Amino acid sequence: MALRFEHRATEIDVSLVDRVWRTRSDAEETMTSAARTCWHLIFSRARGRLLAGLRGPETRATTAPVPPGTEFLGVRFAFGAVLRPHRAASVVDGYVPFPVTEFGRIVIGGEGWEAPTFENVEHFVRRLRDAGLLVRSHLGEQAAEHPEAGPTDRTLQRRHRAITGLSRTTVRQIDRANAAATMLRDGLDWRTVVETLGYFDQAHLAHALRRYVGHTARELRAGQVASMSFLYKTHPGPGS
Repeated sequence: MALRFEHRATEIDVSLVDRVWRTRSDAEETMTSAARTCWHLIFSRARGRLLAGLRGPETRATTAPVPPGTEFLGVRFAFGAVLRPHRAASVVDGYVPFPVTEFGRIVIGGEGWEAPTFENVEHFVRRLRDAGLLVRSHLGEQAAEHPEAGPTDRTLQRRHRAITGLSRTTVRQIDRANAAATMLRDGLDWRTVVETLGYFDQAHLAHALRRYVGHTARELRAGQVASMSFLYKTHPGPGS
């Protein structure tokens, strides 16, 4: 049976946190995760053992084994949010495990934190923010406020990559592919998707879906996909 995800919005500032999600694996299976522009904190429990870590932005769809009997909790942070000990640029297509003490506290930034639950994630995030570990990047605000005296486009591109780990072009491509997947899953014809999102043709769309979503248009339209792929939404992003 495919993993089923429950997710919700939060009352935290949307410039910091986008969604909270959870799921449980009852049997050994695999999961396909779409490319994503945001990073997650992921907590898992299996046989009484707690694991925690940061999953960075991903530039292509990935498939991974999922152990049975494991509960997962994830916090998807907003595009451009920064966890100061681990900038997104340093963990693109990667994962950073956090130490967990014998008392079940997660070590981030040299300090132990109580593991959050699905219901109290807001408290956990606020504590990280108040400790100065979680901050907004203010991507693009300076250029928007002072377009004439602001930094050059090359400087903005460099700053964008340094903060997010991704170029603005990559962000647009990932967002467009996820938007296409959502449209197909909702039953729209591939021709409509191609025309609406500006793909050249069916082959161009198919290539993007394989690279960034990991599923074909037929699988998406048939509703054969229940994975993390559709926990990601597109966003306007600076320079989109």
